[in-house]
Amino acid sequence: MKSHAHSPFSRRNLLLLLLVIALIAGGWLYFSRQPAAPGGMGGGPGMGGPGMMGGGMATPVQAGVAKQADVPVYLSALGTVVPNASVTVTSRVDGELMKVYFTEGQQVEAGQLLAQIDPRSYQATLAQYQGALAENQALLKSAQLTLARYKTLYAQDSLSRQDLDTQTATVGQYLGTIKADQAQIDAAKLNLAFTRITAPVSGRVGLRLVDPGNMVHSSDTTGIVTLTQTQPIAATFSVPQANLQTVLKPLHRGETLPATAIDQDGSSVLAQGKLSFISNEIDTATGSIKLKALFDNQDEQLYPNQFVNIRLQTSTLKNAVVIPAQALQLSSDGDFVYLVNSDNTVTRKAVKSGPAFGNTWQAILSGVSAGDRVVTTGIDRLQDGAKVRVVTAQAATPGATPATGANPTGSKPAADKPAADGNAAR
Repeated sequence: MKSHAHSPFSRRNLLLLLLVIALIAGGWLYFSRQPAAPGGMGGGPGMGGPGMMGGGMATPVQAGVAKQADVPVYLSALGTVVPNASVTVTSRVDGELMKVYFTEGQQVEAGQLLAQIDPRSYQATLAQYQGALAENQALLKSAQLTLARYKTLYAQDSLSRQDLDTQTATVGQYLGTIKADQAQIDAAKLNLAFTRITAPVSGRVGLRLVDPGNMVHSSDTTGIVTLTQTQPIAATFSVPQANLQTVLKPLHRGETLPATAIDQDGSSVLAQGKLSFISNEIDTATGSIKLKALFDNQDEQLYPNQFVNIRLQTSTLKNAVVIPAQALQLSSDGDFVYLVNSDNTVTRKAVKSGPAFGNTWQAILSGVSAGDRVVTTGIDRLQDGAKVRVVTAQAATPGATPATGANPTGSKPAADKPAADGNAAR
């Protein structure tokens, strides 16, 4: 038999043929997907760098107008809600707990009756002291009458001076005894009043710690119930020591610093309040200082030990220039925007940005003036001097988002919907 072995030359020709076919197919696929040259002219696809479409056409963009508004400046921190007062309600006298007048978790008012201690032994003690007082008052009256007679006899030289002095001392003794009796009566009345346990402050009661029928003592430390005051309620938080003067300066001018409590995910405002306390020392371990804000909490949105985000307004930038937030671009060279010129070209302008304003606006400290148009979309296709076509002008108003409630005339954000977080002007 004859063998039909393939030569290396024929195998190489086959590989070259397949490579040529692949190159032809790839080239056809590439050029078939390219746009035709503008104006119907032949040749390759339209050429152009960033910011210029084929044939020098203007790049479509959207733009917003820079406006003026009063921009609040905030310090933001994580806070913990704490009760304005927390009281362990205990008995001031010893006795049997006869009855409780509260329901666990109930909101109570200051002075409201919470529990009753058996008062009978204290009533008996009070009656005993009142009887002793009546007896000593009768003895005093008798001694005073005797003293009056002794004075008459002494004036007639019918009584010795010693007898008169002795009777005078007896009257004084009864007067002292009556004062002691009165003090004992007052103490007995106080102990009797202590058998009625009332709420020292308004607040919410916790779990009942002692059931009726048990003996309670004034020395007990666990108490009968714990009462926390939640209206008003406070939140503690810390800020870096570098921000201390930012807080102190407006306070020294007599200003009130508004505080806003926001839920953990930052989506909802829980309460509006004000700064009420600054610690008298800086924590050397953290380099921060502790502050406290007070909230009315009438709708009970805040609860003890709840974690919240605190925004403390320290100042307001009056008539600040604000632009749509998406117009501000960040780079290694610094912040910049693209300004739309009157000839529909753009200029890349370096800016100094300030705090955020609302959810969609950004304060600009320098580089942009009110009335300037800034590119908000299509920025990635632009370069300095590129020709643009503004297809939609944003007509939104600074602060008109639900989180701010501000308007272009510069009014402050609505009290119940403050602006979003913003850092101090940089």
